[in-house]
Amino acid sequence: MRIIPENESLTIEFKSDVKKLSNSDIFDAVVAFANTAGGDLYLGVEDDGTITGVHPDHINPMTLSAFIANNTIPPVPIRAEIVDDVKPVLKISVPKSYGGIVATVSGKTLRRRLKMDGTPENVPMYPNEMATRLSDLRLLDYSALPIQSAATDDFDPIEVERLRKTILAYNGDRSLLELSDEELFKALGLVTEQLGKAFPTIAGILMLGREAALKQYVPTSSAAFQELSGTNVVKNEDFALPLLLMIEKLNGYLEARNHEHEIEYGLFRIPAPDFNKRALREAIVNAFSHRDYSKMGRVRVALSDGGLTIANPGGFIEGVSVNNLLTAEPHGRNPLLADVLKRIGLAERTGRGVDRIFEGSLIYGSPLPDYSDSTNVTVSLFIPRNAPDLQIAKIISDEQSRLGRPLPLNTLLVLNKLKDIPRSDIHQIAEAVNLSEAAVKVVLDRSIESGLVEAFGAGRGRTYMLSHKLYSNKGRASGYVRQADIDEARYPELIIRLAKNNEFISNADVAQLLHVLPAKAYRLLKRLVDEGKLEAVNKGRYSKYRIGK
Repeated sequence: MRIIPENESLTIEFKSDVKKLSNSDIFDAVVAFANTAGGDLYLGVEDDGTITGVHPDHINPMTLSAFIANNTIPPVPIRAEIVDDVKPVLKISVPKSYGGIVATVSGKTLRRRLKMDGTPENVPMYPNEMATRLSDLRLLDYSALPIQSAATDDFDPIEVERLRKTILAYNGDRSLLELSDEELFKALGLVTEQLGKAFPTIAGILMLGREAALKQYVPTSSAAFQELSGTNVVKNEDFALPLLLMIEKLNGYLEARNHEHEIEYGLFRIPAPDFNKRALREAIVNAFSHRDYSKMGRVRVALSDGGLTIANPGGFIEGVSVNNLLTAEPHGRNPLLADVLKRIGLAERTGRGVDRIFEGSLIYGSPLPDYSDSTNVTVSLFIPRNAPDLQIAKIISDEQSRLGRPLPLNTLLVLNKLKDIPRSDIHQIAEAVNLSEAAVKVVLDRSIESGLVEAFGAGRGRTYMLSHKLYSNKGRASGYVRQADIDEARYPELIIRLAKNNEFISNADVAQLLHVLPAKAYRLLKRLVDEGKLEAVNKGRYSKYRIGK
């Protein structure tokens, strides 16, 4: 069986070694792997996957490892080994570089990419790509870079006033309002001092820059708003404005189109919009805060019949993915800009803005926000447009009123999953919400105590579903009966029904039906036998039961 992969990919490279591959080609390939995602270089394999064998001069892995380390900056600690397949092949495993950008001693810096046909290639890494790479690795805060050809005269007084009004409107750090403009700029990091002179930072120009300054110093900063009705374009507008004005403008467009439903709540009516307003603001602010300003592109906000899409240039930073968004340590691509937005009150101060985005859907029982269309160069958020689940919204509102505080996000996630997959065990729930089973158990125990969740069975067979509170209206009553099946008082009835529908039933059948331990299933069966309702066909481990005659 072939050991070596048959095709090249972003992390697999084949190199012919029949005529002895040059050392510089090996160094180039190693550097490209280190600057991308790491990978394996196979010496002695042709581009089409044909194994032709490693050259005798490359047969010693130990010698090659030291040679590569001495010819890369910083040294790349590769692992080399001979792989015996049709012919000996040298496999060079290259780790991804987390400490910065790697170059050859001759000064070449390369990266890997996939061509249109899906095959990989090594290409030069240009300065703007280096900035992106360093920010991905959390080694560069692009927004904190000073612009030495700019001055505070490039700040727009109107935007300075907008900044102060924003602090007031969103309950930001009020102490900032006591500062003079110059002190305010320094306190927020919108300027930095060098040789006794204050130079605007990228964040400063983004927040307060005049239109001409934005175009000159941060031409990548722009946004677009699109509205579609079916396939018809209702609105399509591009703009490049100071950050606060762009956020204000996008919020205004969405607010005017955010339809509200009403939840009747006793004598009161609670508004339930298509999109939670707080979640919308966080999503827009996140897009500007985490976008890659070293890349051309724009923040795109698109409203359609199906929902809202908010996308920004720049993929997730190192350590963050679609699967761990809610559990990864908060860390932005532009820490200074993110800190400014938090201090003025626009962004979530804990850095957990994504929690607020999910919470905005969960409290209304709506489908979860979806980041699955994100790539390594773009983060794309889709918030479905769905009418709220009024019953879920009422229960959550009730519980939050009783507690005097919002429900934790983990609780909202678990309740949401139980709505979609009732009668689930801890393992199923934990897998669905991407939390540990221990964390899910804590949520379930507390939810049972508060009457939000009901449990059935015991031990490993214990399952959970939403409380009867959820099914209090007629439309859902049958759903509750069907899912609950119902309580222990009905266990005998359910066992008899099972026996009537089958020639024989076993202890395991009953345990599976009722989600109880085998010992409890046995006791229930024995009681029915004693009452004459069932009869045991045989005894012992393989007992079968049928309706009594």
